[in-house]
Amino acid sequence: MKKLHGLMLTGVLLTCAGCSESPTAPMPASLVFTAQLAAANEVPPVTDADAGATGTVTIAFNNLTYDTAGRVTSGTVDFTMTFNGFPVATTITAAHIHMGAAGTNGAILVDTGLSGRGGVTLLTGSGEISSPGISGTGTALQAVIQNPSGTYFNVYTDRSPNGAIRGQLVRQ
Repeated sequence: MKKLHGLMLTGVLLTCAGCSESPTAPMPASLVFTAQLAAANEVPPVTDADAGATGTVTIAFNNLTYDTAGRVTSGTVDFTMTFNGFPVATTITAAHIHMGAAGTNGAILVDTGLSGRGGVTLLTGSGEISSPGISGTGTALQAVIQNPSGTYFNVYTDRSPNGAIRGQLVRQ
């Protein structure tokens, strides 16, 4: 049996050309992702003085715009990073979102801008760093949105220039 979309009113059928069984959801202007960061997640795992370090990151995609096909065209990214267990006076030299599943390394998608600021020193080995308002390309943001678990956040230190702590992204 075929289902008709419309309304019968006094013998006249009014149809709705754009009607569908389920309306499409509006595209979100903001999305949030998190990751639990650990040295053991690095590839290869960290074995130097950074090996006991951990952290978390909250990543907010804001001001998302879309094309007519529903693909992200632009947006901004706010990073809030919290670190624990690094040796005293460790300098966080860089941090990025990368493409790559757990156990693999991949290309940088979005940079936090820390390296451009000269890094941040954790005087006690713990602390919080914020990097708000970073521009993101539509292609990079869309890659994270489509497959968060296929992307990871990675933090670099003066001691571990190839990566100190890392974690796969999870959409909230």
